[in-house]
Amino acid sequence: MSDGTIVAEKAAATGAARPQPPAEGISEPTPAPTGAPGAAGAPGGTEPRRSRAGRNLPAALAVGSTLGVLCIVVLLFVPKVFIGVAGLAVGIATWEVAKRLREADVLVPRTPLIVGGQAVFWLGWPFGPGGVTGAFAATALVCMVWRLFDHGLRTAPRNFLRDTAITVFTLAWIPLLASFAVLLLLEEPDGNLRVLTFMILVVCSDVGGYVAGVLFGRHPMVPSISPKKSWEGFCGSLVFAIIGGLLTVTLLLEANSMIGVVLGIGLVVVATLGDLVESQIKRELGIKDMGTMLPGHGGIMDRLDSMLPSAFVSWLVLSTLL
Repeated sequence: MSDGTIVAEKAAATGAARPQPPAEGISEPTPAPTGAPGAAGAPGGTEPRRSRAGRNLPAALAVGSTLGVLCIVVLLFVPKVFIGVAGLAVGIATWEVAKRLREADVLVPRTPLIVGGQAVFWLGWPFGPGGVTGAFAATALVCMVWRLFDHGLRTAPRNFLRDTAITVFTLAWIPLLASFAVLLLLEEPDGNLRVLTFMILVVCSDVGGYVAGVLFGRHPMVPSISPKKSWEGFCGSLVFAIIGGLLTVTLLLEANSMIGVVLGIGLVVVATLGDLVESQIKRELGIKDMGTMLPGHGGIMDRLDSMLPSAFVSWLVLSTLL
């Protein structure tokens, strides 16, 4: 007797019914993966509410709102404290990226990268752009030499060119771009309002992109890098950021509203590109998030990816046009 006959007889004996296809117009539910929250036998038994981006939506909203209120209060009442808060975030983000790189066998020299990155960020306070530039060059040089001899004098380093290039890239990606927020804050009397303006516009871009993407997203922008990012979401980011730019530049900075339009469009472009850059890096590293510090968001770096290039563009636009 064949195996198929035995299985059929056992099914008939136990009264097992053959699975029927779902009724027309009703999609068949996808079973939760084994071990996933809410799966059968998984601890807790209930799955947290998640957005289409795969995030825990309540946690993401709570964390995002808390961080937003904290930044607003600090910038309005104790703006110099913002430098310390941002410097701490830059240090943690640099550590997160360095940790992930080393897990992928990219041996970036963490100590000089993190310490030198703090120098790049903080020296913009007393010395302006010259301090930032000098600290960046010095840190890059120290990282090259550190990587050259981190295995001792008798052993030639492996993948020296790759590791040092990625180290300098990380130094430019996080501390250097973040330093423009310090320059923006300190160069003019209304610097705190300028920083608040660009942060509001980045949030407008994120919210507009999320809402439009969820409601209307049909055409992927760069599916090979970020499958969930759509052209409809990009248009939503533009609409929200332009409106936000008109209001913030007019009401907070008391400047020509057209500057708000230019700033809004510019920040949507660079914030989107910044998000795509981090998405590609995480794709190459085979990870979902850079860290786990912020529930619903991932790590600190996962919140700074669009803020960092936006700080530079905001400094450039506002310093030129205002």
